[in-house]
Amino acid sequence: MIFSLQGIVQELTPTYAVINVNGVGYYTGISLMTSQKLTLNKETFLFIQQIIREDAHLLFGFNTRLEKEMFNLLISVNGVGAVSALILLSTLGIDEIAAAILSGSSLIIQKAKGIGAKTAERIIVDLKDKVQKFSNPEENISLAVNNKIKEESLSALEVLGIPKRSSEKIADRFLKQNPDISVEELVKQILKNI
Repeated sequence: MIFSLQGIVQELTPTYAVINVNGVGYYTGISLMTSQKLTLNKETFLFIQQIIREDAHLLFGFNTRLEKEMFNLLISVNGVGAVSALILLSTLGIDEIAAAILSGSSLIIQKAKGIGAKTAERIIVDLKDKVQKFSNPEENISLAVNNKIKEESLSALEVLGIPKRSSEKIADRFLKQNPDISVEELVKQILKNI
């Protein structure tokens, strides 16, 4: 399973990007929100959701882990496919989608092309209890920063031969205590506590 890609943006459109990783180009479906964060011929890092179907292996890329999580929640709803989820993420921000779901505002969700009243209602019913963490934009920003720090720290520790499983809980504990911790400091604290 491909979890992330880091490489050069070889091609870029509002709906897909080709990320060149060591000479291999990965075609990745993206939302408009992610597309706006990418720059042609520049290095990038994307969180990836891989969907394997009988006829295709599809990759979808996200600038933040939160966007990927929202995408996965949306495609878990019966009748919402990957393309519809990307269109919704391109039309509304993550916090707007969460606010619309929490307030039961199907008209806001229907702003996305291809999502009708029944699908919008199904999204609200299925996800009402699952989108709480997406509703406060300030919390979202700090969560995204914390996830990046955590991922970089765990990657550095893996290079040192320390398995991700043994260091992940320690990382979570320290990030809860000190959300502004640096990658270097987090790595030091994890090494001390293993």
